[in-house]
Amino acid sequence: MNKRTIGKEYEEKACRYLEERGVAILERNFRCRQGEIDIIGIHGEYLVFAEVKYRATAYSGNAAEAVTAAKQRRICRTADYYRYRHRIGDERAVRYDVIAIQGAGEKIAINWYRNAFFHVWK
Repeated sequence: MNKRTIGKEYEEKACRYLEERGVAILERNFRCRQGEIDIIGIHGEYLVFAEVKYRATAYSGNAAEAVTAAKQRRICRTADYYRYRHRIGDERAVRYDVIAIQGAGEKIAINWYRNAFFHVWK
C-alpha cells in the first residue's frame, strides 16, 4: 500500500473513534490554498479541527509529536478560512485536536489529544 492509502485507512479509523465518542463529523480532508484539515466536527459546543497522525513503530517517533509548529500554523490558517467560508463567527468555540495512532495491524493505540494546541496567529 502507498502512503495515501494507509493515511486514508487510519483517518477512517480516527473518524469512527471520534463518532463513537460523540463527535459529529462535518467534513473530512478539507482543502484550500492555505492547507488541509483531516477532520472537522462538532463536539459539544466546540467546532473541532482535528489532525490525524499515524506511526507504525516507535522508531518513526511518536505520532502526536509529528504535528510541528509549522503544521499548527497551516491548520490554523486553514481553519480561519473554513470559518470565513462557512460564516462561522467568533462566538463559536474552536478547538484543535490531534488523533495520534501508533502501531500496526490489530495492535494499534489511538490517543485523542483535545486542545492539543492553541490557535497560532501569523
